[in-house]
Amino acid sequence: MTTAPAAKPRVANFSSGPCAKRPGWSLKALNDAPLGRSHRAKIGKAKLKLAIDLTREILQVPADYKIGIVPASDTGAVEMAMWSMLGARPVTMLAWESFGEGWITDVVKQLKLADVESVTAPYGELPNLKKVDTKKRDVVFTWNGTTSGVRVPDAEWIAADREGITICDATSAAFAQRLDWAKLDVTTFSWQKVLGGEAAHGMLILSPRAVARLESYKPAWPLPKIFRLTKGGKLIDGIFEGETINTPSMLCVEDYIDALNWAKKVGGLDGLVKRADANTRAIASFVKASPWIDFLAVKPKTRSNTSVCLKFTHPKVTALAADAQAAFAKGVVATLEKEGAGLDLGHYRDAPPGLRIWCGATVQTRDIKALIPWIEYAFAKQLATLG
Repeated sequence: MTTAPAAKPRVANFSSGPCAKRPGWSLKALNDAPLGRSHRAKIGKAKLKLAIDLTREILQVPADYKIGIVPASDTGAVEMAMWSMLGARPVTMLAWESFGEGWITDVVKQLKLADVESVTAPYGELPNLKKVDTKKRDVVFTWNGTTSGVRVPDAEWIAADREGITICDATSAAFAQRLDWAKLDVTTFSWQKVLGGEAAHGMLILSPRAVARLESYKPAWPLPKIFRLTKGGKLIDGIFEGETINTPSMLCVEDYIDALNWAKKVGGLDGLVKRADANTRAIASFVKASPWIDFLAVKPKTRSNTSVCLKFTHPKVTALAADAQAAFAKGVVATLEKEGAGLDLGHYRDAPPGLRIWCGATVQTRDIKALIPWIEYAFAKQLATLG
C-alpha cells in the first residue's frame, strides 16, 4: 500500500504497558477518590478492600486464597514471593522471554540458591513443559510472555499432587486468559496491563499452600520491610484486607476500581476474554492474508491474546543483518507514530525485531482493524527504502 489510509483508529494507544484505558474513560471517573485522606483511614481501607473483593469476583479467585495489594507493580510482587518463599526446596526456573530471564538472574545471581534448574526456550517457543518436575520442585514461570507473545496453553503440565509451590507471573494474562487456580500457589500481576490501570501497584494472590510455606519457612537471608509477609511466623493478614505495606495512591486505587466495575459491565472474565480474543482474531486474519509478516509465537495454541508480537518475514528484510532488521522495524514504528495511527508498537528491546500490538480487553476491535491498513502502509514505505 503506497497511499496513506483515510481512516485512523479512534484510540491509537497500543502499548503493552501501561495499556490503553477502558473505553469511555475520563478523569471524571475518579471523582470519588479520597484524595488527601490517609489510606489507613476508614474510607481508605474500604476502597482498598473493595479493590481486593472486586478482583476476587472478576478473576474468580477461590475463597480460601489471599489477595494483597503490594508495592512496585508486578515486579515487586514476584520479588516478594521469590525472596520470601524460595530456598525451601529445589527450584526450576522457566523462561522464554526477557522477564522470565530476569527472574532466573535474580534467583541464580542474587539469591544464589544451591539447587536451581533453568529451563529456557528461544523467543517464539515454549520449553517442553511435560519434562518439568512440578511434583518435587518449586517452579517459577510466566503465564504469558509479554515480550514474546508466547503463553502457556494451560496448566495441565503442573502436578495436582505437587509437594513444591508454583510461582506464576501472570501480569499480561490476568483478566484476559483463564488461570487455573488449583495449579497456582503464588500469582502476581499489575493494574496497568489488561485493565489499563496506572503503574506502581502489584497484586499478590496466595493459595493456602503458599501461606503454609510462608508460615513454616524462614529464609536464610534478611528480608527488607517491604518484602515481609509474616510476623512471628504468621501471615500478616492485614496486607490481604487492605492494610498495605507502604502508601498506595488512592487516585490509582480509584482508577483500578473504575476498571474493575467496567469489567463487570462487559461480562466479567468471560467478557474480557472475548474482547481480547476478538482483537487477536483481527490480527490473525491480517497475518494470514499477508505473506510478509507472521506471529513471533510459532505454535497457534501458544499465541498470546494480549501482547501480540509479530515479525517481518519479507525476504528483503530477513536478508538484513540483525541491527539493520531492528532499524527497519523502528522505521515502521516511527511512521505509525508520526501519522498518529499507532503508538508504542515497537518490539521490546531484548526481543527479535518486529511489532508488538496490545490486544487486551480495553482495546476496541474496530481500532485494531483501523490500525492494520496503516501497518501495511508503514511497511511498504519502509520497504521502499531498501531499494
